[in-house]
Amino acid sequence: MDAVLNFVINEIFGQGAIFLALIALIGLILQKKPVSEIVRGTIMTAIGFFVLNTGTGLITGSSIDGIISAFNTVMPQAVETTSVDIGGEYGTEIGIVMILAFLVNILFARFTKWKTIFLTGHMFYWFPYVFIAAGVGAGLSGAPLIALAAIFTSLYFIISPNLIRPFVTKATGDDSFTLGHPTTGLSVISGLVARAVGDPSHSTEDIKVPKSLGFLREVSITGSILVALSYVAMFFVLQANGYDPAEVWGYAGGTTGIFTYVFTHAVYFGVGMTVMMQGVRMLIAEIVPAFQGIAEKIVPGAIPALDCPVIFPYGPNALIIGFIVALITSIITILVTTAMGVFPTVVIPLVTTCFFEIGAASIICNAQGGVRGTIIGAALCGVLAVLLVGFGAYFFNNTIQDWMLVYGGQDFDIWGMICGAVARLIAGVA
Repeated sequence: MDAVLNFVINEIFGQGAIFLALIALIGLILQKKPVSEIVRGTIMTAIGFFVLNTGTGLITGSSIDGIISAFNTVMPQAVETTSVDIGGEYGTEIGIVMILAFLVNILFARFTKWKTIFLTGHMFYWFPYVFIAAGVGAGLSGAPLIALAAIFTSLYFIISPNLIRPFVTKATGDDSFTLGHPTTGLSVISGLVARAVGDPSHSTEDIKVPKSLGFLREVSITGSILVALSYVAMFFVLQANGYDPAEVWGYAGGTTGIFTYVFTHAVYFGVGMTVMMQGVRMLIAEIVPAFQGIAEKIVPGAIPALDCPVIFPYGPNALIIGFIVALITSIITILVTTAMGVFPTVVIPLVTTCFFEIGAASIICNAQGGVRGTIIGAALCGVLAVLLVGFGAYFFNNTIQDWMLVYGGQDFDIWGMICGAVARLIAGVA
């Protein structure tokens, strides 16, 4: 039984490509497609996932890691955090929660009017991971810990994709999919604000660019230029604070210098964007039609909830504008809150959150309020992301705060703090 459980947890739910390929396989079989189409659709779904993941890895790893390390060097953490290997020590509990939450999600979609099914592979792991950490931080263990994490994970898988669905439909003009991603909280809040203050008729995608600057309409090129400028700025910041950029960034003593380092990292961002967009197109082209088999036979009317990059092609200008605005407002918020000593930790630039979660939110803001709505919404998200990570430290400083400093600032913190508060109430009663 343990071997079966470990296989399901690690080899299916724990592997996004395999999980989505299995969903595509089931959907195509239920539609009674020819064997050739079943094989093609299943394998192409896995390939699309890996292409998408490769692009994401280039953006978050090879491209912007130096910006984060430079800022962290200039502003080291004021308070030490205590890390717990949640994944290692509570792997079985996380796996049980993953399976329970997915089954609850399917049953709920089958028998209620909320028809979304959460399919973002890696988030199957990370939400139970966060909720288990919140429970452990409050002193829970055993059955109460599993039950709490399972309830919160199930609720998230059901509520979040349905909550954001009308915003996704408005942004894409397509109701065949929604998002299953921690961008939901920021996207809904900023989307409502954008609707109130903006004008959707003035879209970011209609911005006129002079012919001489036409290359800026290529999101990969624009992103690369912005990353290059960010590295140049951090170069001077490091020098002004007495640090040698060559030592911080690891090219000291090598055959190349700052020019090659900045150029390479900037272009990696463009490569990552290009690869990621291709992966998005491939994944959507395969998983949505294949999913119709499940929607017709198992859960009538079911809608897949997918990773946030699937929305990026619907507003590339909004994505870049939102990323820039959010990065600026988040860094200003970090500087202000650090000077005031508001949080029990120093927050580092949330580059990943600004690009992915707030980038998706910016596309939703554009659909709701155009250019003005996008700028105001992204600025608000930048501030909120820092506040969420900072206040989240009160719940995660003894477990996964180091991880939250890189990947938090959205639903992980919003839902994690709520789960942590409930866990403390349970622990207090117990």
